[in-house]
Amino acid sequence: MKLSRRSFMLTTAGAGAAIIAAPLQSVMAATTYRYKYANNLPVTHPMNVRAKEMAKKIEEETKGRFKLQIFPSSQLGSDTETLNQLRAGAVEFFTLSGLILSTLVPAAAISGIGFAFPSYDSVWKAMDGDLGSYIRGEIGKSGLVVMDKIWDNGFRQVTTSNKPIVTPDDFKDLKIRVPVSPLWTSMFKALKSAPTSINFNEVYSALQTKVVDAQENPLAIIQTAKLFEVQKYCSLTNHMWDGFWFLGNHDAWNRLPKDIQAIVAKHVNEAGVKERADVAALNDDLQKKLTSEHMVFNTPKTGPIRDTLRQAGFYAEWKKKFGDSAWATLEKSVGSLT
Repeated sequence: MKLSRRSFMLTTAGAGAAIIAAPLQSVMAATTYRYKYANNLPVTHPMNVRAKEMAKKIEEETKGRFKLQIFPSSQLGSDTETLNQLRAGAVEFFTLSGLILSTLVPAAAISGIGFAFPSYDSVWKAMDGDLGSYIRGEIGKSGLVVMDKIWDNGFRQVTTSNKPIVTPDDFKDLKIRVPVSPLWTSMFKALKSAPTSINFNEVYSALQTKVVDAQENPLAIIQTAKLFEVQKYCSLTNHMWDGFWFLGNHDAWNRLPKDIQAIVAKHVNEAGVKERADVAALNDDLQKKLTSEHMVFNTPKTGPIRDTLRQAGFYAEWKKKFGDSAWATLEKSVGSLT
C-alpha cells in the first residue's frame, strides 16, 4: 500500500512523539524526591527510632523514589528557627509540640490545658476524635500540611534542683524553664512561679548554670536528654499532656505525586501510633531508671493545684481566648474544667 505524503508525515510525526514521550515518562517515573525531616529530640528517643524505621519503609515502598533524611536533636536550629525554615520550604517536615506551634496556630495549644486529661484514654479519645480534627483544621488554615495522627510526647512532670513540688505553695517564685508558648507562661504565672521561655536545645545548660532551677517535661525526655544530671527532684504532677504534630511544607507536599503522598502519609501515621505505644512502655520503666540515677520522686495531690489555677482565673482566661466552640469540643472529651 502506497502512503501519501500527508499520511507519511502524520505517521512519522506520531512515531516521533511516541519515542520522545517514552523517555519523558521514564524520567518522570525515575524522579527521586529527597526531603528533610527535623525534630528536637535525641536520636535515642522513640520518635527517632520509629522515624528511622518509617523512612526505610517509605523508601522501599516507593522503590527509592522518596528518601527522607532525619535531623534529630535540633540540628537545624531551635524550634522557632526550624518552624520558620519549614514555612519557607528549607525543611520539608518537622514535628512540633502543639503548645509551641500555638505561636503560629493559637488553637493548637488547647490540647495542653493544665490538668485537662486524667488519662491516656481521654487523650486519644480527644486527639483521634473531634478535638484533633478541629486542631488539624486550624493548622491547615495556616498554610501547613499536617498528618492525621499526633505523636506522643507524654504527660509532663516538674523537675527541680532544690526542692520537690508537694503543694501549690511550692510553685511560688520558682524559676522554671518553659517552652516558648504563652500557655505555659500563663499557667505557671497563675501558680505564682517565675517562668522563663527557653528553647529545648538550651535547657540543659540553663539548668547547669542555674539560669533556672526547674523545668518540666515527660519522663522520656528527662531520661534521654540526661536532665537527671542537673536536677535532683521529680514531682509526678501530670500537669499537661503534650504531643507532636507531624507537619509538612505545603508546596513541598504538593510537589509529590499522589501515590507517593499516600505512601508517606500511611507510614508516618503508622509510625506515630507505634511511637505512642513505645512511650507508654518506656514510661513504665523510666521511674526505676531515673531513681537509679539518684532522682528523688514524689506524687503531689493535683486537686489543690487545679483549684489554685481555677481560683486564679486560668481556665476562664483560656476559655475566652479559645472561644466557646473550641472549649466545648475540649470539654466534650474531658468533662467540665471551669
